[in-house]
Parts: sequence; structure tokens; C-alpha cells
Amino acid sequence: PPPPKPQVAVLDFVKPSPAGSSWGLGGTCVNVGCIPKKLMHNAALIGETMSSDAKAFGFDAEAKGHDWGKMRENIQNHIRGLNFNYRVNLREKEVTYLNKLGQFVDAHTLQVTDKKGKVSTITSSRFVVAVGGRPSPLDCEGGDLAISSDDIFSLEEAPGKTLCVGASYISLECAGFLAGIGTDTTVAVRSILLRGFDREIADKIGAHMEDHGVKFRRGVVPSKLAKTMGGRISVTFSDGSEDEYDTVMAAIGRSADTSKLGLDKLGVAPGKNGKIPATFEQSSCPNVYAIGDVMEGCPELTPVAIQAGKQLARRLFNGSTEPMDYRNICTTVFTPLEYGTVGYSEDDAKTEFGCGNVEVYHSNFVPLEWTLSEHRAKHPAFAKIIVDKSTDKVLGIHFLGPHAGEVTQGFGTAMKMGMTYDDLQNTVGIHPTSAEEITTLSVSKSSGDSADAKGC
Repeated sequence: PPPPKPQVAVLDFVKPSPAGSSWGLGGTCVNVGCIPKKLMHNAALIGETMSSDAKAFGFDAEAKGHDWGKMRENIQNHIRGLNFNYRVNLREKEVTYLNKLGQFVDAHTLQVTDKKGKVSTITSSRFVVAVGGRPSPLDCEGGDLAISSDDIFSLEEAPGKTLCVGASYISLECAGFLAGIGTDTTVAVRSILLRGFDREIADKIGAHMEDHGVKFRRGVVPSKLAKTMGGRISVTFSDGSEDEYDTVMAAIGRSADTSKLGLDKLGVAPGKNGKIPATFEQSSCPNVYAIGDVMEGCPELTPVAIQAGKQLARRLFNGSTEPMDYRNICTTVFTPLEYGTVGYSEDDAKTEFGCGNVEVYHSNFVPLEWTLSEHRAKHPAFAKIIVDKSTDKVLGIHFLGPHAGEVTQGFGTAMKMGMTYDDLQNTVGIHPTSAEEITTLSVSKSSGDSADAKGC
């Protein structure tokens, strides 16, 4: 007879943010991450097209203000539809859904608490911990007055004059779309933009954002937040300066949501930012696994967690021995000028392989759809690839321009397969597209020649 079908349950209990925001089934990405983020980013792109590009293409149209309430309502309705679809999918797959908060009692037992405070226990042979992370709070006087990315997408009213604290991709993405829909937006930067990403690209993103209305306060952090008589937030910065804002959003990092999970009952010691050390997703407690942002050393990207979960299930129940490959994973930063990347940054490649063993090919170019709009000329798109000179292998691809995620995704497969520079040069591009630029990169940095593209 066939083996009995495993019984599977999923616990999904959303603890409200400190500001009181809550959401439905589906985790961070769907509710307070990628989905509302990209939709609001798209709103800003539409606004720029209407206000700056449309006339050059013969349209007598321009943006006449932005309706935050209408955008918010439509996005939240879309998210609620996704929440419902997840419930249906779980039911169809015969997965028991428990809207309860879990805490380990021992390696095979969870104490679970529902929204009414009723406590019970469940047992299982195996557990997968995929609780993700939550935004780190501002650690200064009055820091509780700041909201986070858990709150920004569901605000009932437009945020007004906004301070985004931090130079992470979350901070810059939020600042970008807020400025793009006409919000007075400032970013407080302690040190550098987009730590962990390619430095050359990060600098180009910062320059582009500044020219598109985002203000930067560099080398400062908030030291005090206080409510004013008028209901605004007065911010004192570490350099002694002050300003008032309607909204302060903290985006200074995230920590794994493990502090009340009872890991000590398992003998599991969380590492940096509360993350669970694991080997092949298996924690030090053999029947407890960790996937996604909660696992130490895992890229904090939703598709990474999904793929790791699939491959773990295949190894546990389908005879697979293939581990999750965490190398050469594509990602995109949805700043106003989008940034798609896979593989090494230029600095990391030179550190790893030696400056003399790395060649960089690059190009500044104007996407065809930008050519009629004069305001686009100051900040062209940019592409570069990083190559190991001894093997001709492509170590990294970086693309700064429209639809960066769409451009980068296919190259991720090629990188997984060990693509060489010669492979790229022998790839016929799709003309006229921006992605084509990556297949035609021929100007090396070492040559000293101009990287400005010529011709169509």
C-alpha cells in the first residue's frame, strides 16, 4: 500500500506592529513588502510618465495631483484577494490552517495561543520555522513615534512630509515612490547607501534620487523624536539640527522574529539579529528546520525562501539529495531608477579574486523609450559585467534602468549554468531593448575608453 499522506498544518498569526498595523494570511511580501511596494513604485513611475514624458510623445496630459486614498484602497483590495487565494490553496492541498501563535515547549511540542487567548498544544514529528523578520525600531528617545514598512502601505491618509531613516533598499524604495507621487521626502543616511550592493551603482542611484526630488541628510541619525503642539513630529538629529515632519519611517534593518519562539527549549541558540544557525536548513535540533529570512546566512528574499522550502520538502519526502543553492541569486531594488543584479559586486569580486584577475565591461546608455524626453538625459541607464580574466567566467551582472528585474531574471539562469563573457558576446540581442545592452558590452574599464554608448 502507498505510504500514508503526511498531515501538515501551518500556523500564521500576525502580531500587530508597534503602531497597530495588522494584515492577513501570506506573510511580509504579500501584505507589507514586495507586492504593495512595487504597486506604489509603479504609481510613481506612472506619475513621472504623465508629468515628464507624455508631452514628448504627443499627449496633452499631465498628472493633476495624486489620490493616496484611492491608491491605498485598490492595493489593499488586491492584497485581500491574495489572502483569500492562500486560504483556498491551503484547503485544496489539505493543509490545516491555524490562526494561532506558536511557542516551543520541547522538540516535538508547540504551545499555541489563538486570538482570544485560548491556549492548547500540538505535536509534530518535524517543524519548519519560517517566521521571517520584523523591522528594527528606532533606538532613541521618542523612537516609538516612528512607523515602519509594516505600516506605510496601509496608512489611511497620505503621509505628508516624510523622513525615511536609513539607507537600506527598503528606505530608498519607500522614499523613491513617496517623492514620485509628490510627497516632500527626506532620507537620513548614517553612512553609505545600499550597503552590500555595488558601490558604483549605489552612488548613481543616490544622485538620480536627489535630482528627482529626494532630499538626503548625510552622516546623521535621529537622536530624539517628539510630538509638537500641532501634531507633527519634531526630529533632533545627531548633529544638533532639527526639523519637523508629518511622518517618520524607520528602515534601519530587520531582525528575525524569534525572541518569543522558545528556541531555548530546543537547545537552539539564535545568532546575529535573532537568526537561526542551520546547515542545509536543519537547525541544531535535528527535527527543526529554518527557511527564509529567519535562517542565518540566507539572502532576505521571498523567492529564496520559497525555493528553499520546496527543496527541503523534496529531500524529506521525495528522495531528493539536492541542496538549496544560495549563490548567484537575482534581486532588484525598486528605486525610481531600478537596479537589477546577480552575482558579485565589483568590489567583492576584486577582493575575492584579486584586482588584476578581474575585468569590468560597462556602458552608459539611453533606453530608446527615454530618447524623446529631455529630463532623462542627465542620468542615463547603466550596465556592467564583471569577468574572471583567467576563466572568462562572468562573476556579476549589474543593470540600472527601466524594468531591471525583467532584464536580470533570464541572465540569472545563464549565471547558474556558468556563463562566460564569450557566451554573452555570442548571444544575439533583442533589438531595440535595454536588455540587449548586456549582450553588447565591449568597453572595459581598464582600457580607459568612454563607456558612453553610441548608435541605436
